[in-house]
Amino acid sequence: MHIFETINKVQLAGKKWLKVMVALCILTFPFGTKLMAQQNNEMVRLAKIKVDASQLKKYNAALKEQMTTAVRVEPGVLTYYAVADKRDLTSITILEIYADTAAYKSHIETVHFKKYKETVKDMVKSLELIDVTLIGSAKKPDM
Repeated sequence: MHIFETINKVQLAGKKWLKVMVALCILTFPFGTKLMAQQNNEMVRLAKIKVDASQLKKYNAALKEQMTTAVRVEPGVLTYYAVADKRDLTSITILEIYADTAAYKSHIETVHFKKYKETVKDMVKSLELIDVTLIGSAKKPDM
């Protein structure tokens, strides 16, 4: 209602008023509502992993297989990014984004995730899981 009172005070007439209303609708409804809903429901986690140096190549292969399979076959697995510290390639951080907590719970019960956990159990020296809140993201449209 405050928006309408402001428009009234400015006394926009005819086409100007219509342009302002269309712009407000475009900016508010399709994008704002969707973005807020996504941020409220998504489960975002960082996994900090230390890998046995002698098994790093095998670990990376198992991780890549698990990640690509999960994103391909599970609708609730939205994003995986895995990076290694340039100074210590055995220090790996994974950014995981799930549609919601139910999607994550479903994910850890899948055959491919259980296969990954079994495969890497003797390769991982330490694992720290950190639940985080996504503040925002930006990427090019075709990425």
